[in-house]
Amino acid sequence: MKAILATAPGSTEVLQLRDIPVPELPTPHHILVKLAAAGVNPIDTKLRAKPLYFPDKLPAILGCDGAGVVEAVGSSVSRFRIGDAVFFCNGGIGGEPGNYAEYTTLHEDYCAAKPDTLSLQESAALPLVFITAWESLVERGRLQASQTVLIHAGAGGVGHVAVQIAHRLGARVAVTVSYDNKAEVARSLGAEKIINYRTQDFVQEILDWTGGRGVDIVFDTVGGETFLKSLHAARVYGKVISLLSTPLSLADTQLARLRNLTLGYDLMLTPQAMGLTDDRIHQRKILEQGAAMVDAGKLKVHVSHRLPLEQVTEAHRMIEAGGMIGKIVLTMD
Repeated sequence: MKAILATAPGSTEVLQLRDIPVPELPTPHHILVKLAAAGVNPIDTKLRAKPLYFPDKLPAILGCDGAGVVEAVGSSVSRFRIGDAVFFCNGGIGGEPGNYAEYTTLHEDYCAAKPDTLSLQESAALPLVFITAWESLVERGRLQASQTVLIHAGAGGVGHVAVQIAHRLGARVAVTVSYDNKAEVARSLGAEKIINYRTQDFVQEILDWTGGRGVDIVFDTVGGETFLKSLHAARVYGKVISLLSTPLSLADTQLARLRNLTLGYDLMLTPQAMGLTDDRIHQRKILEQGAAMVDAGKLKVHVSHRLPLEQVTEAHRMIEAGGMIGKIVLTMD
C-alpha cells in the first residue's frame, strides 16, 4: 500500500511517499480499514517537526483522523462488519500507525460509524476537532444556555465546530477572527459578536459586549499572548480553557487567583498517549454524538481543501502558514 512516512524530525521534506505492506490485524478485536481520507491537524505538523511521543519509532505514519470502509475484521469483533463506513481519531502519535496511508488497523471500541449525511472525506475532517471542542466546552467548561463564551480563531478547524456546539447549547457566542471572510463563516454558524483581532482589542470588545462583566468562558485555541490577555476577558469566577501550553508568570497566576478564575486544559490525545482505554471509549461515544448532530442537521464540518495523499507536504505548509478556514483532508482515491 502507499503511505506517507515521517522519516526523521524536521521540515516537510521528511515526509516521504513509500510502498509498505498492508498492516495485519494485531488482535482479534481489531478491524482493517481501507482509508478514503485522512484529516490533517496542526498536531501532525508539530509531531513531524518534533516527534514528542515517538522519538525512537521513526519512520512513522502520521495522521490522527481517518475515515474509510471496513475491509477485514478480527474473530472477536462484534461492532462492525465488512463494508461498514467508519470514522475515528486513532493512531498517528506513535503507538499505532496513523492515517496518511491507504489502509490502517484499529480496535473496534475506538471506531464509530460515520454520519449518514457526510461523505467519507468530510467525515475524516471531524473527529479530532469535534472531540476537542466538546471536551473543552461541555466537559471542562460546563457551558450552559444563556451563558457567554469567547472562542478564539472562530473560523478555524476546532473553532468553527466549537461555535456550533456553543450555539446549539443556547450560549451567546463571541469569536475572534482575522479577515472578513472568516467573520462571515463564524456568523453563519451562530456567532453573535465578531471581533477582528488585527484591528480591535478583543478584551475591550468583550467588556463592551458584556456590560463590563466579561464572558463566562474563554476557549483559547491560540495560546501565548492571546491566552494571557484572555484572563482579562473572562468574568470574575469565570473559566479559561486552553488547548496550548501557557506561559504563566507569577503575576499571571496572582491575577487568575484574584479573579477566582478556573484555568483548564484540553489535550484530546491524552487517552491515546497514556493508554487509557475507558477514556478512549468515552471519546468514541462523544464522536457518536457528533455524528448524530450532523445527521440531525445541527452540525457542519467545513472542508476547505481536499488534496491527494501525495500532496501531504502542501497540506502541512498550509497549516503552518496559518489563516486556515475549517479543515484540510488528504484523499486516497
